Amino acid sequence: MGKHFDNEFKIKVVRDYKSGNYGGYSQVAKKYNIDNSTLWHWIEKDRKQGNQANDIENKRGRPKKENIDYKERYEILKKYQAFLKAQREKK
Repeated sequence: MGKHFDNEFKIKVVRDYKSGNYGGYSQVAKKYNIDNSTLWHWIEKDRKQGNQANDIENKRGRPKKENIDYKERYEILKKYQAFLKAQREKK
C-alpha cells in the first residue's frame, strides 16, 4: 500500500513546483523524496481543480461529480452539426 500525504504537504509541494525555483517536477519530487508520478498527479489535479485543498474528499483520485448541463451540450452539438453540413454543401 502506498504512502498517504496530508493536503498541507501536497499544497506546499505543488507551490514549490509552481514557483519554478526548484526546476521541473522531477527535481521537486526528488527534493521531497516522492515519486515523480505522484507529484505529476498532484500537479494535474491542481491544474484542473484550481487548488489542491479541493482534493480532501478525493484522496484516491476519484473524479468529483460535476453538474453537467447536457441540454446545453446538446444544443452546441446541434449547432456544430449544422455548421458542418453547411460547410459540406459549399463544396
